[in-house]
Amino acid sequence: MYVAVKGGEKAIAAAHALLARERRGDVQIPEVTLEQLAGQLKLAVDRIMAEGSLYSPELAALAFKQARGDAVEAIFLLRAYRTTLPRFGVSEPVDTSRMRVERRISATWKDLPGGQILGSTFDYTHRLLDRGLAVPGTAPRDTEPERTAEDLAMMATDTQALLQEPLPRAMDALGREGLMESVSPSHEGNDCPDITRQPLELPVDGSGDRAVRLQSMARADEGFLLGMAYSTQ
Repeated sequence: MYVAVKGGEKAIAAAHALLARERRGDVQIPEVTLEQLAGQLKLAVDRIMAEGSLYSPELAALAFKQARGDAVEAIFLLRAYRTTLPRFGVSEPVDTSRMRVERRISATWKDLPGGQILGSTFDYTHRLLDRGLAVPGTAPRDTEPERTAEDLAMMATDTQALLQEPLPRAMDALGREGLMESVSPSHEGNDCPDITRQPLELPVDGSGDRAVRLQSMARADEGFLLGMAYSTQ
């Protein structure tokens, strides 16, 4: 909060008006809708929900639009809104071995139990601009090699079966090999710590602080985590 700005409330109101005009941009161009943001800029909306600790694609898209595309500002907006919400209950832990998986990649484990699933990824796009996207309504560029109808049918069947099958958890395999220490949860139900409601107290290196560490990483800036991961590889 800036307390030395001249003009007081009048200056703040003018700043808000200027922000609204810059957010809208050229009025001759149709205004972007929340449905467009949530449907076509899904990765940005998903990041805002994850780091904002609130699952609501509509509110995340609204925050993204209000922040003019600044994901960090949108995350702050969603976090601030979250603090106004009551808590109705506590969710149960998810059995990740029963998840429907669309993508699962391990850079360190080649023969991952259940196999590697590439899914939709930027890894093989060679970071080349697709100028076809500049023309609305252009069909996606087909970079697939030519395949027969029989090949496509077999691929569709194999992919569908793979996505429907439960995948074994990698941590379970590591545990059976004695490479991962089993830790019993020390918090249950309402006793589980929540860093969105309780101040984070360092250090959090104890065996009972696992939930706190995971929550901190889930809310951390993904760019920072990616940089930290690369620095340790």
